[in-house]
Amino acid sequence: MPTKIIIITVLLAGLFGVAFAEGDEQRVFGWVEMATIEPWGAEAKAKLDSGALTSSMHAEHVDGFEKNGEQWVRFTVEIKDEAKGEIVSKTFERPLYRDLTVQGAGGQDHRPVVLMKLCLGDTVYEEQFSLEDRDDMNYPILLGRRTIQSLGLIDVTKTFLHGPSCGDGSAVQSHQNKELDPDIGI
Repeated sequence: MPTKIIIITVLLAGLFGVAFAEGDEQRVFGWVEMATIEPWGAEAKAKLDSGALTSSMHAEHVDGFEKNGEQWVRFTVEIKDEAKGEIVSKTFERPLYRDLTVQGAGGQDHRPVVLMKLCLGDTVYEEQFSLEDRDDMNYPILLGRRTIQSLGLIDVTKTFLHGPSCGDGSAVQSHQNKELDPDIGI
């Protein structure tokens, strides 16, 4: 009798598992994906890092300034454009979204955070990015939990599952309309 119960339980679990998997609409991303910085279009490697809360983008010459009574940030992104195979550079100006204090082994680090748009797969995501010099890092873009929550699931055994393919009609996920799950650690 116990063998029959175990077999029935396994069969039912399998059936419900298949039904759940078929109804689950979340996309799966690799732990590294290609992304384009929009509207610039430069293609760069982005590491999906569930250990980080806030996403980060390589930036040099980061300077704060005032514009129309608000705090803004001017910065230069210099990266290898993976599609072209060459180093490209662009200076951006964005309103300061917030200041971020990062506590690490080396002490505290203060970074400005701005909203930037990235294309991953066929969707443009407007997300918070802290600006830091990531020249000594393997990946110029790091995507933290706030961004990953919008993407879907991560398969840590895969890379480059979704090449950037955004166009004029691509869906845009605006940061303004985003609801953050408190379980991500906000």
